[in-house]
Amino acid sequence: MAMLEVTNLHVKYGMIEAIKGVNFTVNKGEVIALIGANGAGKTTILHTISGLITPSEGTIEFEGKDITRTPGHKIVSMGMAHVPEGRRVFQSLSVLDNLKMGAYTRTDKKEVTETLEMVYSRFPRLAERKNQPAGTLSGGEQQMLAMGRALMSHPSIILMDEPSMGLSPIFVNEIFDIIKAESERGTTVLLVEQNAKKALSIADRAYVLETGKIALSGDAKGLLNNEEVKKAYLGE
Repeated sequence: MAMLEVTNLHVKYGMIEAIKGVNFTVNKGEVIALIGANGAGKTTILHTISGLITPSEGTIEFEGKDITRTPGHKIVSMGMAHVPEGRRVFQSLSVLDNLKMGAYTRTDKKEVTETLEMVYSRFPRLAERKNQPAGTLSGGEQQMLAMGRALMSHPSIILMDEPSMGLSPIFVNEIFDIIKAESERGTTVLLVEQNAKKALSIADRAYVLETGKIALSGDAKGLLNNEEVKKAYLGE
């Protein structure tokens, strides 16, 4: 059984249909990439899965449960974390307080402390800057903070929206190394990413979205070598 199953998903903004009958699955332990041009509907899909948008049609199942119309805070408590586009850290709060915000659904203080230590071990820079306001961090460090905050909820799946956006090439490589390492530790990842080449290089499978529909899907390495994908998304 798939960990996440999206079936015949339709999403409308007023009269405009942004998502038009999308179907895809994410299996436990996979990194799945959703790639496509700006405006293709990638972010809308993530927002719908995580309960921020209600679809007009279709179903979303997470670990065998229908979450199609489940509120976002309940979805988080079920084991899904969302790292939004633009990072959305709380600028005036300290790094530590931002991380604690990620654990708001958890009640066992000992487990939260253990998770915090785990996050610091994976992101040493956050440990060094734990008392700094998040707004004083660089873009790459804020992305690490957004990822660390997501891990604080102890998720079984992380939805990541454009993690490389606005980052220097060095930080882009670092962020993708972290995503790959998280996957190898057993976290399932659904990745939306404008940098198709980077996304496909770490993904197991991928779906190519065009104007609200899945245009292509398959093994990520195969899509990386697909002439159509190369021409449209990889600048080759």
